[in-house]
Amino acid sequence: MKKQTIIYISIAAVMAVLLYFALRPVSAIAKNDNEEPATEKPHEETAVKDVELNKAQYDAAGVTLGTFTMKNLSDVVNANGYTKLPPQNQADISVHLGGVVQTIKVIEGEFVKKGEVLATIESPEFAKLQEAFLTSKSNLEFLSLEFERQKRLSEEDVNSKKVFQKAKSDYDIEKARYSSLQKQLAILNLGSGANASSTMPVVAPISGYITEVNVKIGTNAEVGKPLFGIVDNSKLHVDLLVYEKDLHKVKAGQKIRFVLTNQDNIEITGKVFNVSKAFENETKSVAVHADISNNSQALIPGMYVNALIDVGTQNVASLPADAVVRADGREFIFILEEGHEEEAGHKEEGKTFHFQRVEVKTGTAQLGYVQVTVLQPIDKDAQIVLKGAYYIQSHLLKSEGGGGHEH
Repeated sequence: MKKQTIIYISIAAVMAVLLYFALRPVSAIAKNDNEEPATEKPHEETAVKDVELNKAQYDAAGVTLGTFTMKNLSDVVNANGYTKLPPQNQADISVHLGGVVQTIKVIEGEFVKKGEVLATIESPEFAKLQEAFLTSKSNLEFLSLEFERQKRLSEEDVNSKKVFQKAKSDYDIEKARYSSLQKQLAILNLGSGANASSTMPVVAPISGYITEVNVKIGTNAEVGKPLFGIVDNSKLHVDLLVYEKDLHKVKAGQKIRFVLTNQDNIEITGKVFNVSKAFENETKSVAVHADISNNSQALIPGMYVNALIDVGTQNVASLPADAVVRADGREFIFILEEGHEEEAGHKEEGKTFHFQRVEVKTGTAQLGYVQVTVLQPIDKDAQIVLKGAYYIQSHLLKSEGGGGHEH
């Protein structure tokens, strides 16, 4: 009996050991399953990252900071066109009497004021014209006195009416001749003084920039042949072509916007002042004329522009397209958190800049700007990286050992 009891106890012990080792892996696996979310959690928070740049890296990135800009990016009409000058702001300078070019006082690209001397022309005809004017002036003085004398005699019935009428006719003819010669001298910019000159100045009819110099010293200046060209870009405007389907949306007074890629994408604004009432050539487009509000001398006639005409008033928060970076299939912006000094070497060299990467969603894009919606709360006056964001993103990837990729 005692022997049988010992056998039962041994069997029970063996079974207990087997159950212990059989159940132990299951509990370990269960434990690992319960801890798995804790190990994956950090991978779900990759959207928010901090980047630190030192002073040299910050300068190398060329960072520009700013805030959101409210722009109308959806209620717009796209139109292409050119910068254009009205004819009254362009001038071709020619002469009314031929002569030989004696001096040239300007070069192409130079700014001149209205009335400024551009060149001088020499011809004996100028001296003859001035001589005729001075002769007429002297005759007119004599005939004026003779007319007054004959008028008094006629009123006193001392002489006949015929003599008085002859004096009056001579006086009127000379007065007309004098007036004509005076106007000719004024047109030719010749003086009417006592000393006749064979040299005539060529003056600028408008203020502006010299675009052409078609003569040189000794050139024979011909009547009607342009010697110089001048443009006044202060009245530059834009001619845009709008197609028939969008024509009903465009009205005078609406704002236009365009950028020039060779001028750092600076936005130029204007306002529609006239919409043509006929199609251009054989196209189904109509010319829309718009003044330029923030004109600069960097604009010249004939520049191609791709413009937006604001036909609505819905403004959205937007940023320059370069402010948004893409990584891991998502979109981000960088916000400056702080800049502080570290106790290391020179004060300026120890300065660091901290940026936080924030996930966003983009919408409509126009003229280098894109609608941006931030997916987490940020300060109203947060300083956003408008330029240099791709450099900061690449620095972030390097610090992570090349993890992630940009698109």
